[in-house]
Amino acid sequence: MLSAAACAPLLGTDDPAPFTIHHRAGRSAFVLVADHAGQAIPASLGDLGLAAGEIDRHIGWDIGIAGVLRELSPQLDAWAIEQTYSRLVIDCNRPLASPTLMPALSDGTVIAANADLDDDQRQARIDAIHVPYHAAIAAELDRRAACGQPAVPVLLHSFTPVMNGIARPWHCGVLYNRDARLAMRLHAALLAEGDLVVGDNQPYAVSDDSDYGANVHAEGRGLPYVEIEIRQDLISDAAGQAAWAARLARLLPPLLDGLD
Repeated sequence: MLSAAACAPLLGTDDPAPFTIHHRAGRSAFVLVADHAGQAIPASLGDLGLAAGEIDRHIGWDIGIAGVLRELSPQLDAWAIEQTYSRLVIDCNRPLASPTLMPALSDGTVIAANADLDDDQRQARIDAIHVPYHAAIAAELDRRAACGQPAVPVLLHSFTPVMNGIARPWHCGVLYNRDARLAMRLHAALLAEGDLVVGDNQPYAVSDDSDYGANVHAEGRGLPYVEIEIRQDLISDAAGQAAWAARLARLLPPLLDGLD
């Protein structure tokens, strides 16, 4: 028999919705996605057992990426979605079987509330956040397919300048799995800027085991896409976010010409 706690909904009436959609009537092919934009925690989970300030670190969210998405969406005339909850509550860019879907440890920080989760507790987070968020993306892609509107997912992330004590030299990176059509075009365009160190599947690489959005929403539908990582110190303030949005708004549209 389930306990009363297990039966209670994860999100209460005062908790924010699991996602926000911007520029719903966007006419361009681009579909902007930010899986780790937010750092909210459901009230029912308290502070996840974290010390003060830990949720504000890179382990809690992709610092700066929400601002980039909000700036970029109108410039590209692009539909955009940002996920509200901290990746420490549930990582919406992870397959459901991933051991890091609800991590118990992240960059040396213990997430006490994620230790020894039972099946009901895990499913409650999946049902309340992961499922509706990805359903919203799928619904937009279905709508576009039905009406003949092109769809090119652009998956936006940011990365910490130092991880596990190792400095990362890249200003940004382009990521992909099997389909590198758009990623290689963007990689070349970013290198041509002349002021950037650009990673090719760095500082992360997309794989079937580690990523959800690129595999399900893009490759699963045969859509051209790119996953973009921007170093967090470059977009930690509004000026940096605006600069990177302007750069991407300038570089991305020409890359669609002749893209099969």
